[in-house]
Amino acid sequence: MMLDADAIRALLTESRTIAVVGLSTKPERPSYGVAKYLQLHGYRVVPVNPTHAGEHILGEYCHGTLTQAADAVMRAGARIDIIDCFRKSEHVAPVVDEAIAVGARCVWMQLGVIDHAAATKAETAGLAVVMDKCIKIEHAFVMR
Repeated sequence: MMLDADAIRALLTESRTIAVVGLSTKPERPSYGVAKYLQLHGYRVVPVNPTHAGEHILGEYCHGTLTQAADAVMRAGARIDIIDCFRKSEHVAPVVDEAIAVGARCVWMQLGVIDHAAATKAETAGLAVVMDKCIKIEHAFVMR
């Protein structure tokens, strides 16, 4: 079930920590621009990208896996609220499995990222799902 504007507004208002899976180190990439926007609007962004694990992106330590990121956030006394997925559709299912395992509140699949089976699995596990929408665009729209 896709979230409507009111549910997205509530989700974005109540969330504080967003793991960005597939966050790039390149400023020209959409994932970087979206993550920077989220930081500028008060969210803690937790980078997840195995290629850049151990590096810092936008001032935050990059983790190799979502599980590692969730463990680090938990040690700091918080939890990951939203998993923002910048992966190709065919790579979403393992991200959803990890999101369920770490107890995330929501899996957000960016524009063009569509996996109905993974979305159903996440919803069945109790996670909110947003699919084929940009979190930056939705934030700008519902939080105005």
